[in-house]
Amino acid sequence: MLYPIENRVREVKNLSGIWNFKIDKNNSGISERWYEAPLKDAVLMAVPSSYNDLVTDASEREHVGYVWYETSFIIPAGWEGRRIVIRFGSAAHHAVCWINGQEILRHKGGFLPFEAEITEIVEASEEKEFRLTVALSNVLDWTCLPSGEVVTKEGKGYPEGYHYQDTFFDFYNYSGIHRPVKLYTTPKRYIEDIVITTSLNQEMTRAEVVCRITGTDKIKKIQILDENGLAAAESTDTAETVTLTVENPKLWNPGKAYLYRLRVEGEEDSYTETFGIRSVKVTDKEFLINGKPFYFKGFGKHEDSEIHGRGMDLALNVKDFNLLKWMGANSFRTSHYPYSEELLMMADREGFVIIDEAPAVGMCFWQEKKVFDGTRVNEKTLEHHLDTLKDMYSRDKNHPCVVMWSVANEADTSEDGAVPYFKKVIDTMRSLDNTRPVTMVHTMWPSADKVSQWLDVICLNRYFGWYSDHGHTEVIKEQVTGEMKEWYEKYHRPMIMTEYGADTIPGLHKMPAVAFSEEFQCEFLKEYHKAFDELDFMVGEQVWAFADFQTKQGLNRIDGNKKGVFTRNRQPKMAAWLLRERWTREKG
Repeated sequence: MLYPIENRVREVKNLSGIWNFKIDKNNSGISERWYEAPLKDAVLMAVPSSYNDLVTDASEREHVGYVWYETSFIIPAGWEGRRIVIRFGSAAHHAVCWINGQEILRHKGGFLPFEAEITEIVEASEEKEFRLTVALSNVLDWTCLPSGEVVTKEGKGYPEGYHYQDTFFDFYNYSGIHRPVKLYTTPKRYIEDIVITTSLNQEMTRAEVVCRITGTDKIKKIQILDENGLAAAESTDTAETVTLTVENPKLWNPGKAYLYRLRVEGEEDSYTETFGIRSVKVTDKEFLINGKPFYFKGFGKHEDSEIHGRGMDLALNVKDFNLLKWMGANSFRTSHYPYSEELLMMADREGFVIIDEAPAVGMCFWQEKKVFDGTRVNEKTLEHHLDTLKDMYSRDKNHPCVVMWSVANEADTSEDGAVPYFKKVIDTMRSLDNTRPVTMVHTMWPSADKVSQWLDVICLNRYFGWYSDHGHTEVIKEQVTGEMKEWYEKYHRPMIMTEYGADTIPGLHKMPAVAFSEEFQCEFLKEYHKAFDELDFMVGEQVWAFADFQTKQGLNRIDGNKKGVFTRNRQPKMAAWLLRERWTREKG
């Protein structure tokens, strides 16, 4: 799926702003056909944003089910005769959309874009002002990613109709239209998709750039332009797949990005896609980018901030990248869902290395019941998982920053049912893309894991000294070293510690250090680092987490998860300085 761009033949209109909004308290709006007329008794709501932290009533913040959005738009006269598409960057989690009461699409999944062509609706209408209505449900069940359950309780002590959304992951189930909504135009004959793959010769003096172009337009010319706008290669081949050669290419390197542009000219349409030339390879002990060992230094993080919730915030993205660069970080994982395209575009430009993760979180081994026995994770879950991988690949395939796919986080890979499930998931990811390694992130122990033989890199989340042996940093080094060696001896794959951290209250200082103090967070991280530095198969460390973030309410969560090395409003704790000192030293 191509990102909407403007050029001489394409136009984009951003519908983001203040929309009408209504909580569907009885979840009756669809059956009562609210979409047939303007919403009654609506309030104002910002798009993009999560609605949860913008309301003032607790029942509305924790509402389970549908909410409704509405706005209007005008089609410019200059768009007559054009193909017109409406595109949502993301909406969590189940969307039904109408224009002037006519359904145009349904979509399942809260973290990837979806779109619908509305040309016929526009051309059939004498009026060029249109009402867009969206019914959006936040309900999670076992057919979704992430997964969840709606819990209902009846009887003595519970009010009539008492229910709530239960989730099996440690972040808040924000809902809303989280990324921009855009109208865009193309010619009637248009370029539908561009797939770019690059390969380097052994000396890295020549790059083969393979372009697969689909659509209804006839292609006349393809050019690769360097950062100065000069042609590095071009072709007038009209085949669907064209190979161009770039001599002495400038490579996209971590921390030193170089971006080319692929300009595709058709008889009617035109599109320019940004890409980088780089290679990725994994050995039994190394992760190589452009033939050089790369060591991941960075974080798991969240799209999360005060007021906005999970709504896209460009200013916040800029701030986060500046903090990451200040610390000497070079990477992060999109835990636990694909982040916005706009963020990946910034990572491309800044030279950050990304592990791109599917929203398969919550299939956890610590639940009371089995997860992969068919009563929870089931065939519909698998179907949606595979569709999500395809959508994630379709959106992110041309980003040089994305060097590895993560198909899941903390699933119970000890269950027999997980074996065929993840064999299908991993095989599907490889069939989509054979140019990037595939991983999943574990919290399983190596003796019990049954699926990692199909992975290229072993990623592990561990909290020795926190969730086990709480407060005892003296056990960390030995326990980390011992388990890492067990994983390596079983699979002989390079390893990344994708999560390790301790909840820390900003401003709490204790000497000697105790849990939740800033001093303890620093001592905790140091012990992990001692272990990492002794293991030659470790290829990365990503602290959990970059910044504090919101979670559901719980006895072990006081206004969210406090494992960030920055506060939720991006102020540093002592650990930020510790990591800056470590990561700005020469390593990797």
